[in-house]
Amino acid sequence: MVKLEDITIRFGEEPLFDDLSWTLTPEPHRIGLVGPNGSGKTTLLRVIAGEQRVDAGTVTREGVSIGYLEQDVQELPGDRTVRDEALRAFDDVLALEEEEEQISEELAATDHESDRHTKLLNRLQQVQEALDAQEAHLIRPRTEATLTGLGFAPDELNRPLRTFSGGWRMRAALARLLLRQPDILLLDEPTNHLDIASIDWIEDTLETYPGAVVLVSHDRSVLDRMVTSTAELVRGRLLHYDGNYSHYLEAREARYERWRRRYENQQKRIEEIKTFISKFRYNAARASQVQSRIKKLEKMDRIPPPPDPAPTMSFAFPEPPRSGEVVLEVSEFSKTYDTGEGTETVFTNASPLTIERGDKIALVGPNGAGKSTLARILRGTEDFEGIRTEGHNVALSFHAQHQGEMLDPDQTVFDTLREAAPDRPETELRSLLGRFLFTDDDAFKEVRVLSGGEKSRLSLARTLLSPANLLILDEPTNHLDIESRKVLIEALQKYEGAFVLVSHDRHVLDAVAEKTWRVGHSTVRTFLGNYSDFRWQVE
Repeated sequence: MVKLEDITIRFGEEPLFDDLSWTLTPEPHRIGLVGPNGSGKTTLLRVIAGEQRVDAGTVTREGVSIGYLEQDVQELPGDRTVRDEALRAFDDVLALEEEEEQISEELAATDHESDRHTKLLNRLQQVQEALDAQEAHLIRPRTEATLTGLGFAPDELNRPLRTFSGGWRMRAALARLLLRQPDILLLDEPTNHLDIASIDWIEDTLETYPGAVVLVSHDRSVLDRMVTSTAELVRGRLLHYDGNYSHYLEAREARYERWRRRYENQQKRIEEIKTFISKFRYNAARASQVQSRIKKLEKMDRIPPPPDPAPTMSFAFPEPPRSGEVVLEVSEFSKTYDTGEGTETVFTNASPLTIERGDKIALVGPNGAGKSTLARILRGTEDFEGIRTEGHNVALSFHAQHQGEMLDPDQTVFDTLREAAPDRPETELRSLLGRFLFTDDDAFKEVRVLSGGEKSRLSLARTLLSPANLLILDEPTNHLDIESRKVLIEALQKYEGAFVLVSHDRHVLDAVAEKTWRVGHSTVRTFLGNYSDFRWQVE
């Protein structure tokens, strides 16, 4: 059990947590931890994991093992292979296997009639019984199955971790945690670097997880499918709800409405009492009534006002200039990369692709299949074999997968926009920044101090500087919270131009796409409908 009792944490003058209490037990259940950016979700996970001290209150951990996957996995030993990193979940079993091997070697060199030989045999039996009890023969098949489920190819398991990106190293760390099966598993944005197939796999895996799972995620589909209850961080405290994210939204609205009514009724009653006191304060005949009401006010358990809605970004894509009926065509295209050790084929004589005016296209496929490569081919910045033809009056805007990381860290937020549109008035740029939640002095922050979500919002703001009738958006939802994704959905639904959207957020894809391109096996297949329609057609 992990028990947080009246904990307080301060960063500056305002408390992040104020007398927050929570008890976590290892019984199988899955909790979605939600709240606005900056409400303290990651800090709370760190407190539970023992990596963050509290300023007041007590934290008790009794008889439970805790596993914690951070948003940004710390550097893993680069020489260790993917397989070996995951096998660290079974360090105790590996130690027993090593001891078994050492005993066997010593037995071969020991006199069979000696006491030492007898002792070694007894110890060997104990070790082998322990290995049987822990099903040692299954740890390697389980490890391979877990790594494969998270997207690693069989021939990648023996590669050093240093040869993988941070997202893939995160998968190796996640595999180790899932294999270790701690009593309480804390996951901070585990799906950030996963493709949809891997997200499906982890959802299936966690549905039968034998302990408690606390999950922070901005992916509504994940929260809807995986969690059995929801904990919301509000003003430094937790509010608890049964059910998944969609149920939480309904229950929260009902709770806040009751809260508002109770608060307003109490405020009305307080005003009535104060009016009475003011009116009759100097009336001797009413003195006892006045004193009674003063005491009533002093003893009244005041209801705090309900929290204001968290600020959300607000924008719409500029009205697109009218293009021709056919916006873009790519045909007879192939793409290979020279890896230094040979060539890697991405596309081979792939089927022709046509984007027509107003098309709303989801681009999906496993990580590494070529989605970002195709996005750059469509943009016209990737060399390839084939034909790329733009239609009449095409104005294209492109959002790269790691656009936020490509911003100049030494520039301010405002200068980042001004560089992209030097002729725009300052008032117009400041207004645009305000719609993306960069208000007042935020505009003069350097990019280097921005969070991942803030960089994503700034990158999106840049795409609005010039009207476009074709948007190529590669993972624009990365680091955006659920409310920001909702705003992006609404903007894309209202957008009258064509777009191609790469995202692993199934809720977003279902909400905006009318056609799906599936990348895989060196080609691209077209399906009518959104992501769920595509899944129905291929399953």
